[in-house]
Amino acid sequence: MKRVLFLALLFFGGFAIAQTTVNGKVVDQNNEPIPGANIVITGKAIGATANFDGDFTLETSEVPPFQLTITSIGYASATEEVTSNNQTLTIVLSETQTFLDEVVISASRTPERIFESPVTVERFGLQEIRNTASADFYDGLENLKGVDVNTNSLTFKSVNTRGFATFANTRFMQLVDGMDNSTPALNFPIGNLVGMIETDVQSVELLPGASSALYGANAFNGILFMRSKNPFDHQGLSGYIKRGITSQEAAGDNPYTDFGIRAAHKFSEKFAGKVNFGYLKGTDWAATSEVDKTRVGGTRSDLNYDGINVYGDEVSADIKDVAVTLEGLGLLPAGANALVPSQEVSRTGYNERYLTNYNAESVKADWGLYYRPWENDFEIAYVGKVGTGSTIYQGTNRYNINNFFQEQHKIEFRNDNFFLRGYMVADKAGDSYDMVFTGININRAWKDDQTWFGEYTGAYVQATLAGATNEQAHAAARAQAESGRFEPGTPEFEAAFNRSINDPNLSTGSQFRDASKYYHVDGNYNFSHLVDFAEIQVGGSFRRYGLNSFGTIYTDYDGTIDYSEFGLYTQVQKTIDFNEGMNLKLTGSVRYDKSEFFDGFFSPRLSAGLTLNRDHNIRASVQTGFRNPTTQDLFIGLDAGRAILVGSAPDNLDRYSRSFEVSGAAQQNFQQPAAITQTGKAAYENSYSLSSVQRLGVTGNPADLVIANPEVVKPEQVTSVEVGYRGKIDKLVIDFSAYYNNYKDFISQEVVIAPYYGTVGDGSLSVAAIVNDDFQAYSAYTNSDVDISSYGASIGLTASLFGGYDLSGSYTYAKQDFDQEANPDFMSNFNTPEHKFKASLGNTDVFKNFGFNLAYRFSDDYFWEATFGNGVVPEFHVLDAQISYKVPKIKSSFKAGATNLLGDEYFTAFGTGFIGSMYYVSWTINNL
Repeated sequence: MKRVLFLALLFFGGFAIAQTTVNGKVVDQNNEPIPGANIVITGKAIGATANFDGDFTLETSEVPPFQLTITSIGYASATEEVTSNNQTLTIVLSETQTFLDEVVISASRTPERIFESPVTVERFGLQEIRNTASADFYDGLENLKGVDVNTNSLTFKSVNTRGFATFANTRFMQLVDGMDNSTPALNFPIGNLVGMIETDVQSVELLPGASSALYGANAFNGILFMRSKNPFDHQGLSGYIKRGITSQEAAGDNPYTDFGIRAAHKFSEKFAGKVNFGYLKGTDWAATSEVDKTRVGGTRSDLNYDGINVYGDEVSADIKDVAVTLEGLGLLPAGANALVPSQEVSRTGYNERYLTNYNAESVKADWGLYYRPWENDFEIAYVGKVGTGSTIYQGTNRYNINNFFQEQHKIEFRNDNFFLRGYMVADKAGDSYDMVFTGININRAWKDDQTWFGEYTGAYVQATLAGATNEQAHAAARAQAESGRFEPGTPEFEAAFNRSINDPNLSTGSQFRDASKYYHVDGNYNFSHLVDFAEIQVGGSFRRYGLNSFGTIYTDYDGTIDYSEFGLYTQVQKTIDFNEGMNLKLTGSVRYDKSEFFDGFFSPRLSAGLTLNRDHNIRASVQTGFRNPTTQDLFIGLDAGRAILVGSAPDNLDRYSRSFEVSGAAQQNFQQPAAITQTGKAAYENSYSLSSVQRLGVTGNPADLVIANPEVVKPEQVTSVEVGYRGKIDKLVIDFSAYYNNYKDFISQEVVIAPYYGTVGDGSLSVAAIVNDDFQAYSAYTNSDVDISSYGASIGLTASLFGGYDLSGSYTYAKQDFDQEANPDFMSNFNTPEHKFKASLGNTDVFKNFGFNLAYRFSDDYFWEATFGNGVVPEFHVLDAQISYKVPKIKSSFKAGATNLLGDEYFTAFGTGFIGSMYYVSWTINNL
């Protein structure tokens, strides 16, 4: 590594020669060291960081006299004069800084006190990361006010705010050092699976709500900003190791390991570099529910059973139709179909535990080279990131994401007034596969569907003719059809399993293939150093997608699908000062975004923040946001079993096609061919609504059928109004916000039924197709034609008590305003509890070097709605706890902690495994 850095130094012009050395120590008012304090030359980006003992050495080519600025989170800044070479300083920082004084960047794309931010901001800094009771910093985000963290698996958690969440959360953006962390193939963030390691995290900021005015189309529900440590400011070797167990009733007790190391060095005032490596391994939360996901109260003994975490039983048929076909082929005696009732029967499925090993693993590394050619704030940086891992993702089906790989490469030019960056994100699916289709195709490898249902129906007829009751006939039929079934653990089962997960054809296999990428360029310039009237910023971005799933997800059968989008924005911010510390901060911004498939859209934002004095601020904002349809909304072409997902890009509807067998009754009675071919257009141009087809099945009245023919998808819009207050009363800090969101052209999926023949509304032939089960269910990507609104409020209280005990609590209310009864086929996926409460209590120094933290979370019950399935998520109470001990002599801190200490297992989404407890100990070294 040193050789590489040395060559890079030569390329950029050689080493700078240090002329002045300053030594010192940073302490608090009790003469205790302040590790991680930043010491910089005032007005320049040259500095050092205090080590674990508070000591620092600053070497610079600056010639005295010059001034140093010293800062640390939780303390007031200080300045010191350097008058000579080899000067030694002792710097005392006062513990007078509060939460309101912390600086954030995300709200306005410029540094400002969180107290003065024009919109709601949540911050998770170094101190909070060190003291979190959660297993890692990313899990600690769920203790922030107003934040929902939905657990997909041990290594994949989805962050969201203000409702409308799924695991495929395309409404929420994650940025790591300015780079979008969403995967090219799936178009949404995959948590921290290939993200940052804990010792490199500088800060985390979260903007809840629409942020499109500055950040574009995907910043619709909020943004999570993660910033890493710059090696110019944070040098040295640091690392951590955590060992423990996960404990779950279904999976038992299993080992858990999390390891990370960071190496950073400033070679001169011009050049610095860093390398990070992280490794995590554990056992995922097993999903073992056998509840029928389509019928309340359904059990495994039901004829048309479809278990939540049982796969293969999604395949079903009406044995009456099978009997008609068999009789027409002469395989049943004439009139035999009269003995068979109209009854849907499903194949027997396999439990999820037989189709995955629940391995949860993450391996990630990143590196950066940083060059400051003039030893000031102008910096050129190259950053590379790679990550691979195994996890479970729940979308339309449940997926084993195995050996998934993602890489990012970024070049950035920046100083205090501008940045220009370009980066590439690419992924590979590795050995990933669909567990639902694995179960389906293991069944088919043993006995194809036609044979299985034929044997079932034939055996039912034989048993009925022999005098069996209906129940006895069904039992005999299933026993006959199940003869020779591949049992889990047998060589036949393992061979069929391996064939399926290595075959991308969903009619015979379940492999998920992908090698997609996107290229992104964005920049921003702040004119505040040139214009005195106001702070003016301009910026823009461009993105080019290259989708390549080899036809397994998208309709990219013939090669990569390429398309692009761009955006431009500006912001003007003006502060009007009144007397006695009162001021009014006005912010106006507007962004224009354009996708090649849709008309351009303007997203304005206006906000005002009235600072009454240093301790009280009132804010209000109104903004519009928009969201372009995602890659899946546009180009997906995926048979998910119960329905086919078809995106509605202009050329996608013709590109997706599928052949279907037509029933014998239709061939005989309506002279239909034995097979027909449908394209994606059938979903959007010749379909009935699902609810009306279900009513027809009950009433038999064709007049109940309702034409669906959903519109092709277009951009979604939101108008958001927010008011808030931040203030301090004595030692109590208050942060309150309330919002109202109104959505137009809300993007979601609508399940529709397309008949194989006839035209919807014709009153005869298309109705016959429905009656004969000659139809296909499609999940169409479209927009709601009704208003959808949501509103809510949150309040957070923080106080420091009894000399060092930090107590905080928050309450969040969220509600959706949508008439589901009037729109039974439309899923809004609000998926958030109406009431949430969170609280924490901690002290970093109960006695010298010993601290603790407790974190409690309550979630009200709520209804989870997604393509995999719908169901109630019961309320839950979770308590996390940790104790810590610092050993300054070896620059170490030790922690013992437990998550879900109460042991009450819970889940945050329908269909996932129950979340158990985790117990761990950790050792962190030199984390400054």
